[in-house]
Amino acid sequence: MDRESVDWQGYIPAITTPFDEEQRLDLKMLVALLEWLAEEGMHGIVLAGTTGEWFSMTAAEKAALFTTAGEVLKGRMTLIGGCNAFTAREVIARATDATRSGLDGILLSPPPYVRPTECEIFAFYEEVNDAVSLPICVYNWPPGTNVDMSLALLERLATLDKVVAIKNSTGNPDHFLAVFRALKHRVRIFGVPMTEQGADLVKEGASGVMGAGAVLGRDQPGFFNALWAGDTKRALALGARDQRIMQDWFHPDYTARFGSAQAVFKTALNLQGLPGGFPRRPILPLQPEQVAIIKTTLGSLGRLPYDNE
Repeated sequence: MDRESVDWQGYIPAITTPFDEEQRLDLKMLVALLEWLAEEGMHGIVLAGTTGEWFSMTAAEKAALFTTAGEVLKGRMTLIGGCNAFTAREVIARATDATRSGLDGILLSPPPYVRPTECEIFAFYEEVNDAVSLPICVYNWPPGTNVDMSLALLERLATLDKVVAIKNSTGNPDHFLAVFRALKHRVRIFGVPMTEQGADLVKEGASGVMGAGAVLGRDQPGFFNALWAGDTKRALALGARDQRIMQDWFHPDYTARFGSAQAVFKTALNLQGLPGGFPRRPILPLQPEQVAIIKTTLGSLGRLPYDNE
């Protein structure tokens, strides 16, 4: 496999996982969210990623999440299952669930907390690679793993036969560009900002972005649709809307300026009357003053067409 083995491109948000007020997985709410995402024209979704609170979900819940998404959206958009875990054995079990559910690929970061060496990271991915059938998107996520994978390591990982993409969520723009320029012909590179520079990178072959929870609906895939149609002016206007939420709510390394990103995105969905639900502990709901920041941003973008008072 390589980048040409898949058609993944554009805006593929890492979506939230809806929990009810008792912190139970709410599959009815999930179906409503999935249908809304399809109506808004997403180019795909990532399930059980960082935004999806994979770290507080059981294996059975992740399997149910994958199954439900496959039943609702298989054949309608790219479906990628987050299979992050501490051991390759557990990753392989989650990837098996993803395969059974009809998903198109898996997203995988190095084991969090462990801070493994580059040799250990390669061995981890190699073990998974040799045991799964689905294409793999390598996830470089320094805030969650405490490892910013080097170009040399990512080049080595790109030689594994199931690796077709890299979601490079490094906070170092020079590192991102170096990886993109070195590997864009071998694997699909995700993580471009919706800016003029990002538009240029898409024209150079960058595949898109996975993130931001799709809280602005069709505006976010619209950035890429406009670029592909040759309308850079419209793309940048839509991208500026995405950049507004990134600047108001997040630091340059993609960590939240207040609360946790999962609670931020769920609050943004809920304020728009969309199925966000509640975060699950250890993630806590936002405080009223934090909700007010979300509301101000969404209001300035015209995303609150009704009274939220």
